[in-house]
Amino acid sequence: MPREGTPWQGLGIVWLKEMADHLSSARMRVLEWLVVLTALAALYGAIQSVRATTAEDPFVFLKLFTTAQEPLPSFVAFLGFLVPLMAIGLGFDAVNGEHNRRTLSRILSQPIYRDALLFGKFLAALATLAISLVTLWLLVIGIGLFLLGVPPGGEETLRIVAFLGVTVVYAAVWLAFAMLASILFRSAATAALVTLGFWLFMTAIWPALAPAVAQAAMPSGDPAGVLVAGQMLGRLSPATLFGETVLAILHPATRTLGPVYISQLQGAVMGAPLPLGDSLLLAWPQIVGLIAATILLFAAGYVVFQRQEVRA
Repeated sequence: MPREGTPWQGLGIVWLKEMADHLSSARMRVLEWLVVLTALAALYGAIQSVRATTAEDPFVFLKLFTTAQEPLPSFVAFLGFLVPLMAIGLGFDAVNGEHNRRTLSRILSQPIYRDALLFGKFLAALATLAISLVTLWLLVIGIGLFLLGVPPGGEETLRIVAFLGVTVVYAAVWLAFAMLASILFRSAATAALVTLGFWLFMTAIWPALAPAVAQAAMPSGDPAGVLVAGQMLGRLSPATLFGETVLAILHPATRTLGPVYISQLQGAVMGAPLPLGDSLLLAWPQIVGLIAATILLFAAGYVVFQRQEVRA
């Protein structure tokens, strides 16, 4: 007889149980300390540089996130590298770990549907990442207030919150891909290697390879067309979309994320910053791209998981 109830029955139970496991696991402790220590190192270098700048800068607090001091990269660059590692670390064995422990059939024999199990695992891992990032944001802001003595303005605060939201969406992309790999491969080691390899390719290799691919596809094309095509191909990488979104949000003077037109140079000579609404509108295609990638990857994993056979 079919089980009674909706497909979402048990979602809250799975969510709370998975969050408790994530927040209390040794793996999460290692990932958190890795992110915190590297981010604090970048923040220290940024503060040393920001102190030497003029106090008349209306967005001095945003420089804590974007300023780099050799040999350390900026706080944003560290996050762009480490946030995917946190997401992959939480998702690469989300489903195949249940297979290997022979607990998946037991879970699904309860009044818990596959829909609730998969959504619960995804939402729990994403909530864990969000809690970690919010804690890191508060730590950075507190240190900035203590060492700089300058509180962030209203627009700076909104831009920092928008940056936090985009970072969570960026983490969701890699979490969805890691869970897809955990569904496709029964071995957790194989899923981890595939996910890490794809992340390295899309982050370090593809942005440099995209212009060459565009040049090969348009050998007789005009330089402007090749440039645009290379930029569009490069945006297949979530890291490129995240970097462009951060550029628009944390650098208020940014007026374009592609080729520069004459109409976009109005006010740029004096360095006039854009309002927050215009900056978000500028980055909106990239934000939608990250959300769409998350949905597509999760939907692919959902379809495959629904068709898999689960044996006791």
